[in-house]
Amino acid sequence: MASDVRDPFAAPGHDHAGCVMAALDAAEARCARAGQRLTPLRRRVLELVWRGHDPVGAYDILELMRDERGRIAPPTVYRALDFLCRQGLVHRLESLQAFIGCGQAGDHGTDHGTDHGIGHHAAHFLICQDCGEAVEIRDGQLDGAISQLAGRAGFAIANETIELSGRCAACQS
Repeated sequence: MASDVRDPFAAPGHDHAGCVMAALDAAEARCARAGQRLTPLRRRVLELVWRGHDPVGAYDILELMRDERGRIAPPTVYRALDFLCRQGLVHRLESLQAFIGCGQAGDHGTDHGTDHGIGHHAAHFLICQDCGEAVEIRDGQLDGAISQLAGRAGFAIANETIELSGRCAACQS
């Protein structure tokens, strides 16, 4: 697979409303194929994750939902996020203790052998330490190199998330 890294950060004029709708449509289809329900609460949490391309913390989501719905318990949001992660619709960025929508939700495991079960695939992120934007990138050569390295070590990858922090092109200008 060719690299998908050209300039993965959102360009000026990016149709974010279309981006969010595509993500929600892909989520509905993925859950239907898996026999799972994307309840209104789960859908709303997913929509809040996709509000921007910046990772968002669970407590930020909780506050937004409290503004809309009143009293809501943290476990409610965490259960929804857990479901969305298990379905491969969002990723947890450990270094930021935050969540980001999966831009690859519709095509897990279709292009290389690093699909790690239902909803999971190799996830590689570029995270700008200045503006906070994070993007998921795909690169078949990187996926292959990691798989080969693990195979040579006799290691079975269960979950693969790589987080690279630095400065995006816009913040370097």
